[in-house]
Amino acid sequence: MDSLDPRRPYWAAAVEAPSRDWIAAPGCRPHARFLVDEERMAPSRARFALFESRADCLAWLIANRRELSEHMPGATIRPVSLANWLLGLA
Repeated sequence: MDSLDPRRPYWAAAVEAPSRDWIAAPGCRPHARFLVDEERMAPSRARFALFESRADCLAWLIANRRELSEHMPGATIRPVSLANWLLGLA
């Protein structure tokens, strides 16, 4: 995070846990917020993919939708502005 340019907008794929103790994030509470780790295709708080635009993020989500739905069943994954997500606004 320290190496990110604060003047540039960044986008990331975000996911919200659909239920308590969700299979993709055991022990989580309902509606827990995560970003998506692009290597594991799983929810993460520390590792996540960054994109330069919303369109780039959407293209990545579409290209990987099968793997994402297999690793995170029942969840809606969406592109979010990283700044807004970090502030809890997205």
